Amino acid sequence: MSEGYAALFLSAFLAASILPFSSEALLGGMMVSDRFDQVWLLVVASTGNTLGAVVNWALGRFFIRFRDHRWFPVKEAELERATNGFNRYGSWSLLLAWVPVVGDPLTLVAGILRVPLMTFLVLVAIGKTVRYAAVIGIIDLF
Repeated sequence: MSEGYAALFLSAFLAASILPFSSEALLGGMMVSDRFDQVWLLVVASTGNTLGAVVNWALGRFFIRFRDHRWFPVKEAELERATNGFNRYGSWSLLLAWVPVVGDPLTLVAGILRVPLMTFLVLVAIGKTVRYAAVIGIIDLF
């Protein structure tokens, strides 16, 4: 049982990082198995996904000087789009860190722009928790 939660944590962590990964399928499978507590699924997935976003924040905060390197995870166009959105809506845009395609660059830009870590954590955690709660609620309907 604990291996399942660990797998979900890792899946959610990787999904929030720069790697192309998804955690919803594993979450859905765990829900329909009826072997896992929904509250713990929400806590584990949200925590893993939020901590994965912290990796992106740290990349922006400490490794942006490498953005011209081929291995850097976010392309210049994505970075510019995220920076424009962030500048337009401010820190509140971090509530959308869960959105595919724009979420990862947004969390990277937050690091580049030196958003305080606690502000980052609170806003990202709220957005990601609400998203996972919605996913759990939708799956629970069926």
